[in-house]
Amino acid sequence: MKKNIIEVKNLSKYFEVSRGIFQKKSIVKAVDDISFFIPQGESLGLVGQSGCGKTTTARTLTLLEEKTKGSVNVYNSKTNLLESIDNLDEDQLKEFRRNIQMIFQDPYEAMNPRWTIKDTVKEPLLIHNLGSPEEQEEAVKEILKTVGLTPPENYLNRYPHELSGGQRQRVAIARALIMKPKFVICDEPTSMLDVSIRISIMDLMLELARDLGVSYLYITHDLAVARYMCNRIAVMFNGKIVEIAETEELLKNPVHPYTKRLISSIPVPDPTYERKVYDINFDEIDSLIEKHGSDKPMIDIGNEHYIATHDVKGLI
Repeated sequence: MKKNIIEVKNLSKYFEVSRGIFQKKSIVKAVDDISFFIPQGESLGLVGQSGCGKTTTARTLTLLEEKTKGSVNVYNSKTNLLESIDNLDEDQLKEFRRNIQMIFQDPYEAMNPRWTIKDTVKEPLLIHNLGSPEEQEEAVKEILKTVGLTPPENYLNRYPHELSGGQRQRVAIARALIMKPKFVICDEPTSMLDVSIRISIMDLMLELARDLGVSYLYITHDLAVARYMCNRIAVMFNGKIVEIAETEELLKNPVHPYTKRLISSIPVPDPTYERKVYDINFDEIDSLIEKHGSDKPMIDIGNEHYIATHDVKGLI
């Protein structure tokens, strides 16, 4: 049985929003009581519409945002145990940063515009003092080749503004993968890439998962990409996970009305195809909740297929 690289339980992240000097602050529940786990070498796809809390979840897991409540436990290879990311000391935090990397959605915002590509990609190696200067430069060239920036010598001394959007995204991917981390959070990592390079990047990431046991939390709007990359898919809506299951199980047997609507919106490459309008229907999910009970946030309806029990009527 594979060990879990990360376990998330009842994670929440709330933001206070001020509406004016004399008005009471309101609370926005960006992430609201979500739970999931990711085994070593596997990928979980997190899908949902913009603003549903996917990126906030990612930023909370990487300690870029402080969680409001809940627990996040990450596998420590030295102790062979899952350990909480709360109250890490300086050395533990450095080890945490080395093993967990994030590929951001906007590569331009994630780079220092005054640094060359060589400096940007080499920075993690310098921070963690890995290798000699010659070995570091060779590692930078090798990872740039891997992500399709060839010949690498043409890119080393360029600046981010001198690259196209797709090239900048490849640099961001290279910077994350050069550390050979155990867990990578990917926030739409291939959305800005050409179709020709997209599949090679995804194959590279799958190869790392296979050879080095890298696990991924893959955030995407594209269910076709999620199907290619992920072992399981979690569907997020309004700050909560509403359905989670093995990839093929979820795509073939969706239960939650929001999941059904999401799948029904997938474009079909056939100009003669007439799309059927999906009419929201809660009969199936209501009968399952009645059968299994509504005392738990999520219920298993079989084959490790979980659906949320909270009421979303009027929200979809």
